[in-house]
Amino acid sequence: MHFTIQSSRNMSDQAGPSTTKVKRTTKETHPNLPPGLVLDPDGKVCKVCNSWQDYAKGGLKKKSGKGAGAGAGGFAAMAGMASASSTSNSSSTPSTSTPAPRSREDCPADTAALGRSTWTFLHTTAAYYPLTPSAHQQQQMTNLLSSLSLLYPCVPCAEDFQEKVKENPPDVSGRYGLSRWLCERHNEVNEKLGKDKYGCDWNNLDKRWKGGPEDGSCD
Repeated sequence: MHFTIQSSRNMSDQAGPSTTKVKRTTKETHPNLPPGLVLDPDGKVCKVCNSWQDYAKGGLKKKSGKGAGAGAGGFAAMAGMASASSTSNSSSTPSTSTPAPRSREDCPADTAALGRSTWTFLHTTAAYYPLTPSAHQQQQMTNLLSSLSLLYPCVPCAEDFQEKVKENPPDVSGRYGLSRWLCERHNEVNEKLGKDKYGCDWNNLDKRWKGGPEDGSCD
């Protein structure tokens, strides 16, 4: 059984056009940031729409005497890619050691971290979804997926998910169908990112998201 997410269209109509024009940084508007970073509705760089690699990949301009541009230096430093200071003490001894990458545990999630966490939540929820859910449980799962497609913080990601839901309505008929449906949607994302696809048969999905490998290495 497949449930069609009907509330998505209604809520989108109330909020405005279903497709939002994505605004990005340019050399003219944000000279101290790499061009192409996705901006949020407030005109600020959207952390959950970009990865820290996006901040660092183009190289960051420095403000005169102040190092990397504001709002981006931190991400470059986290990647272990911060450039050396343009001013140095002539009496100091140059360091030959490579600084360890800064921990990002206490930083706001970027698009990669948010994506991993979201997929982990969805796959795990599906793995524990009833084998034969009631009509009420099926509707609740439909509501969850509908809400996710509308409220996901990364707007371009959310709109892409909405399109995928329209093309392939969620199978909420039971654990196996829902797990396979999510696996197939995840594989579509992996294909777009040039990553390997994952086997969507229940044996693989159970080992990864519920039961664990047979060798007990996760016990």
